[in-house]
This record gives sequence, C-alpha cells and structure tokens, in this order.
Amino acid sequence: MIEGVIVKPLKIHADDRGHLMEILRDDDEAFEGFGQVYITTCYPGVVKAWHMHAIQTDHLVCVQGTMKVGLFDDRAESESCGQVMSVVLGVVHPALVRVPPRVWHGFTPLGNELAMLLNIPSVHYDYQHPDEMRRDPFDPEIPFEWITRGG
Repeated sequence: MIEGVIVKPLKIHADDRGHLMEILRDDDEAFEGFGQVYITTCYPGVVKAWHMHAIQTDHLVCVQGTMKVGLFDDRAESESCGQVMSVVLGVVHPALVRVPPRVWHGFTPLGNELAMLLNIPSVHYDYQHPDEMRRDPFDPEIPFEWITRGG
C-alpha cells in the first residue's frame, strides 16, 4: 500500500426502487476538504496517466464501467517510495481511492466500455497556475503495467 493512499469500500443502500451509493462525507477519514467536483471519461484502449499534484488531494470513484487505477510513489521521504499500486474500481467493486499530493496516478478502462470517473479534489482547479505535473503513461521509470493480460 502506498503511504497516504486510502481505499474506502463504498456503501450501497438498495431497495425495490433502485439504489443510492454514498461516496464521500465530511466525517470520513478520507475527507480533507472540497474544491470542486468533476467527471471525466476515458475510451477503451486509452490510458489517462501519469499526473500528480503538489497540493491537491484527489478522491476518485468509477461511476460507469470498470477501470484500473494506477498509482506510483516517488516521494523520497515516503516509506513506500518506489512502490506501485493498482486498484480496480467499478460497479462490481464500488470504492473511493484517496490520492494524496505528490503521488503519480492515472487510469484506463477495463473491457470495451467507456469508463467514467468522478473526482472530488480538495482544491479547485486554478487556470492561471495549475497544480499538475504530467508524465508519459508508459514512462519506463514507472514499473507499472496498464495492460491486463487474460489467463
């Protein structure tokens, strides 16, 4: 497990009318503030990675499809420096992933369906001074496999 990352299983309340899924509450361990809420999509075969924030904490939930979230810690002071982590999110595995500042992360859909990600970052996006760094999804310095091989 990467230091500071929290994977929180989500509660689903279901009855004969449908269901409600609680995502993030202000009394959750994973909650540390609210900046904005947004949804982003990703087409099958595409990888949206790697990016990280110096200040912002992300709270990621897959609300459509299934996705593989990748995380990489290269924080020199972290006990998990050099480690990678993979989390599968989606309807069959409803969970929230809290990504702390300075942890590289990204995602790709699993299967042939569009994946939709809900993010609740701790601070809003600053168009004048974006808190974001990027790396190539297949950067050889990050030991992570985006492709899921059948077996």
